[in-house]
Amino acid sequence: MAGQGKGLPQGTRWRLGVGALAALVLVGVLLAVPDGTERQKGCSGARVTGWRADDPMTRELARYGDDNARFDDWTGGDGTRSVRLPDGRTLWLSADTFLDQVHGAGYGVRSRRPDPAWVRNSALVMSEDGRFERTLLGGAATRPTALFPGTATADGREVWRWPVQAVVEPRRPGSAEKVVRVLLWQREVGRAPWIFGVPRASEVATLSLPDLRLEGIERIHRPRQADVERRVLYGTSAVARGGWTYVFGADEGSVDGKASRAHVARVPRGRLDAPDTWQYWAGPADRADGGWQEDPARSEPILVGKTVQRGATGTYSVVRHQDSWLLLTMDAGAPDGRGVTDIVSYWACAPTGPWHGPGRVAKPPLPEGAQGVGAVPYNPQGHPEFGRGTKRGLLVSYDVNVLDSGGAIHRDVALYRPRFLRLTLAPAR
Repeated sequence: MAGQGKGLPQGTRWRLGVGALAALVLVGVLLAVPDGTERQKGCSGARVTGWRADDPMTRELARYGDDNARFDDWTGGDGTRSVRLPDGRTLWLSADTFLDQVHGAGYGVRSRRPDPAWVRNSALVMSEDGRFERTLLGGAATRPTALFPGTATADGREVWRWPVQAVVEPRRPGSAEKVVRVLLWQREVGRAPWIFGVPRASEVATLSLPDLRLEGIERIHRPRQADVERRVLYGTSAVARGGWTYVFGADEGSVDGKASRAHVARVPRGRLDAPDTWQYWAGPADRADGGWQEDPARSEPILVGKTVQRGATGTYSVVRHQDSWLLLTMDAGAPDGRGVTDIVSYWACAPTGPWHGPGRVAKPPLPEGAQGVGAVPYNPQGHPEFGRGTKRGLLVSYDVNVLDSGGAIHRDVALYRPRFLRLTLAPAR
């Protein structure tokens, strides 16, 4: 099967590269001053004061993955972003997805066959009452394919898409009709050090409502930098605020142990699929060439953290909490080596920063036996539609995978499935 190595799909290994493995390298960030349209006199900030495992959510996803009602649905994946739909359902997005049968369900350790069917991406539909119901794929039931289809280069190399964050927005500004816009990362097969794929483009797919039919995919931006490490892909988070959707991204510096840098763009609500409406943060607004600019090449990093040695990984998550912005990430560049195991937070009064932190969040628990095979947590993602602002706290997912032994994730399916936490939040000042 294309992209597999040591039993672990190339896409899965890349996720570790930009998630868990990125936490092992130095991921830098730069402090930025908010644009005048976003500046606030101040905000209360946000800090995490406690956490607990959300076992019911973890068990519900495991129940769905184990049920064997179909052999063309989700049994494991990563990426793990979500968006609440207008009718109360939730759409969950998954990157590299294993399908096929799960053996031993209900009898302790559950496994797959060593060479299960898998696709580059999928989506899961959760009912209004919180039950996972079906997997969205392309192709036919007898031959499923990725929901967001891949292509190939002129010389035949694979080009694939990974879904990242999605939002529900008007089909066009002012329209009563809603659609789902899904941000995609397009990557192509490359040579070392790009064993996890060369960054190719940021795209937006449109899904109709309520039937979630794929209508089309639009290219937003194809970075052209000769230095591949500085090519930015957008969509690790997307937050609607006022008349704008703020879309966060990052470059690829962590591929070779150098600094990855966070970026942010904004788009008018209802125009996420229109590349000519995107604006990119280009630094302090009091500069002639700063503020929000239409040319993506003008984008400047927003710094997360106080040094170039510490900051966010390429798959960080941003959510709103009351009057503040909260960023969650694995602790990249932590001086005592906690980066591969610990989630930290940063906060800001504006999407462009300045960002304050890091604040300790959690050492997320792993499945039984995970440490013995080198499993790691990565890609923490906030899901504010599940009870933020109530006593339930902020729901956060994190992915689990194995660094050195691809076969381990088939011998125990829990080693390549998301798990969930609930965070308790309070003002930072």
